[in-house]
Amino acid sequence: MPGKFNSLLPPQAKLLLLGSILAFGACQQNSNTPSGMPAHAQSGSGQKVFRLGILGPFTGPAARTGQEFRHAATMAFERIGYQLGDYKVELVWIDEQSDPVKASRAYEEAVIRKGIEAGLLNWHSSVAVACMEVAAKYKVPHFFGSGATEVVNEKFRSDPEKYGYWMAKIWPVPAKLSTAYVEALEDAIQMGRWNPGDKRMAIYGEDTDWGRSLGTAFRHQFEGRSWRVLAEEYFALSETDFYPVLQKFRNLDVKLIVGTSTAPPTLSAFIKQAREVGLQSVIVADGLGWVGEWYELTGNASNGVIDQNPLWTRTEAKAFRDAYVRQWHEPPSPSSAGLAYDSANFFIKLSKAALSQFGELNREKLYRFCKERLWTGQFSYTDGIIMPRYEFSPETIPDPKVGQGYYMFPVVQYSNGKGSIIWPQEWRERTLQPPG
Repeated sequence: MPGKFNSLLPPQAKLLLLGSILAFGACQQNSNTPSGMPAHAQSGSGQKVFRLGILGPFTGPAARTGQEFRHAATMAFERIGYQLGDYKVELVWIDEQSDPVKASRAYEEAVIRKGIEAGLLNWHSSVAVACMEVAAKYKVPHFFGSGATEVVNEKFRSDPEKYGYWMAKIWPVPAKLSTAYVEALEDAIQMGRWNPGDKRMAIYGEDTDWGRSLGTAFRHQFEGRSWRVLAEEYFALSETDFYPVLQKFRNLDVKLIVGTSTAPPTLSAFIKQAREVGLQSVIVADGLGWVGEWYELTGNASNGVIDQNPLWTRTEAKAFRDAYVRQWHEPPSPSSAGLAYDSANFFIKLSKAALSQFGELNREKLYRFCKERLWTGQFSYTDGIIMPRYEFSPETIPDPKVGQGYYMFPVVQYSNGKGSIIWPQEWRERTLQPPG
């Protein structure tokens, strides 16, 4: 029995036993804390360590995008020697797998077992919606996700104290950017560059929060300009057989099809099969250029396709692109690697500012700093390579400010592997080239 056994122990053994019990209890208590690790973890050398989770689709149908995330983030932290003040930065790679359930489990594991103090990046909207719950549960501030759906914004605004830990998006809701397509095409009609007749169109997209959000925006915007939507089709993220859908569009004699997918194999298959069935519509493929090898995936089938892509226009952007190719031996996309690089450097800048203000770097201090200064527009980022200025305000948060001088994607049309800007007018490099 415990009591009789204890009475037989010598004093020194009793002390050892008591110490073991207390240590075990401390370990048990620590394993049940939200982070699972002390806020100020230390390396073997005694240096303070800051663990940052990088969320991206590192496997699955969008793995090519995840690869660009990984490479761009690595380049950003290599520039600072993985050092923020007296903290050594450790990157923890969290795989979305293009699946919200798997992503949220991986995110929770990164918090509990790996002790991340903050999160950075994200690709899919459905993943963002799911991981918002994890960030809120453990009070882990997450920065600059690309999950653009309105669902993220609605959740954020429903309870900012809870869901505000999904601190700020790097990609605004689809409706804020997609209006550019309507303006570009209507501009071409007014210039006499294109005559779509009775304005018959179809909408397509991946069956995700992102795909349906953009599809809804497209319907509202184009119907507002007297277009008639004759079909609206959604498909699985991994779908690659589009012949039935494309034949339907051809039979309807639509003059325009607009849609999106975040999975390169899916969107490239859609484009190639559209050409194979002889579809003569103008094609908007939002996201075709979001990976560097889009032309290798589509070939000349992409000629004439319209997309939104910021391109490598600035001197700093071209320098990054060239450095990326030298280091990783593959072409990057400005929408994936470029924005991820800007996001990582934006995070580095705000982390240094928070550390300077509070003298320590952890989830509580980052959250407070960004709530007080990032959300209010007092802290912005102007050293990026893709956008001239990343800034938020109480009116736009969690979205960045959108417009010229801030965050804006031009409309481009592809030809022989090159995208040329067709809108806005002041950036125009060429006019719309209709099919046929």
